[in-house]
Amino acid sequence: MRALLLFCLLPLSAWAAVIRVENGKTIRQAIEMAQPGDSILIAKGIYREGNLTIKKPLTLAGIDYPVLDGENKYEILTVTGPDVTITGLKFINTGTANIEDIAAIKALDVMHLRVIRNKFENAFFGIYFANSNNSWVQENTLIGESKSDNQAGNGIHMWKCDHMTIEKNEIRGHRDGIYFEFVTKSRVADNFSHENQRYGLHFMFSHDDEYESNIFRNNGAGIAVMYSNGVKMKGNRFEENSGNSSYGLLLKEIADSRIIDNIFRNNSIGIYMEGCSRGEFIHNTFTGNGWALRVQASCDANTFTRNGFFSNSFDVATNGSISLNDIHHNYWDKYEGYDLNKDGVGDIPFRPVSLYGMVVEKMPISIVLWRSILVLLLDRTEKILPAVTPENLVDKTPLMKFDKTKSDLITKTP
Repeated sequence: MRALLLFCLLPLSAWAAVIRVENGKTIRQAIEMAQPGDSILIAKGIYREGNLTIKKPLTLAGIDYPVLDGENKYEILTVTGPDVTITGLKFINTGTANIEDIAAIKALDVMHLRVIRNKFENAFFGIYFANSNNSWVQENTLIGESKSDNQAGNGIHMWKCDHMTIEKNEIRGHRDGIYFEFVTKSRVADNFSHENQRYGLHFMFSHDDEYESNIFRNNGAGIAVMYSNGVKMKGNRFEENSGNSSYGLLLKEIADSRIIDNIFRNNSIGIYMEGCSRGEFIHNTFTGNGWALRVQASCDANTFTRNGFFSNSFDVATNGSISLNDIHHNYWDKYEGYDLNKDGVGDIPFRPVSLYGMVVEKMPISIVLWRSILVLLLDRTEKILPAVTPENLVDKTPLMKFDKTKSDLITKTP
């Protein structure tokens, strides 16, 4: 099967050659002698050749994962030409630097680069793209060493790129698992980003991107999405991101985005929102979080509907007295109302912000009173005579049941 996969990646042109690296031949020699469109087939072994550069269309394919060792000194492979494929190789031990972003694979000003089914261990940056477009990073495994932030780079790093695809990769032990900056119209799907020092996913100034069916688990601070518009996040899992400043998902200065059918489980904060506008939050599940939603007063015109809230310490918190967002048709496990006409919607409104939650928002040290009789009395009194919690932050149509499976609305979303 492995041989068949390699064969499928080799050129079909009658003019292209297959150059084998074995019996003392070096990868550098093969790259130099290869013509555009040729393939280089690398035999199993350990190759210590410093920094290699590819400037022309080529395919590099490994047999049984030959090892390219940077000896803790070098960037291993630099790509500056178009239409390059790199597959079946293992990259280990890049150099590190405080100023230069040294990577196992660095792509500069390229298009149609395919990085498929490779392994990366102890790389400063794993796969690094700059000023590139229409490329693919698929089915790679990137394992970094757990070092301090300034001694670790990102697993998959992209800067100023367009139409990129990142699919089915596993990333752990890096600073940020996946990092986007000025990246547009790109897709991140089916990746497993976990146990990274800072963020499982971190992107800024990146518009019209899609993030679907990824798992972000047990990362230092969770996932951060900043200064971006037109983001679509669908079917992802945000799990076990916990700590004093951790969250499942941080949204800062985000507009016109859709957060649909995601699962937020056992995070310190499920979603933290600041300066967000016109977002749609539909059919997400929040389970076992400290705070399910922390919506700052700077957020407006966002819609929360058909979401489910289960066993969270606080369902919603805010730092303002007025809410400019629309909350309706959500399921709240703390709802104690009734449905006399049996239409599936509660007959009395539900206020998801508790008085104690407001107190904790203003005085975090008061969290020590959690589960005390005083807290119970405060919240019961506030429900009867609301005076402190935001008057218009209310779900007037709370659902009596919640279907955790994907709804028709989700499957019809383009």
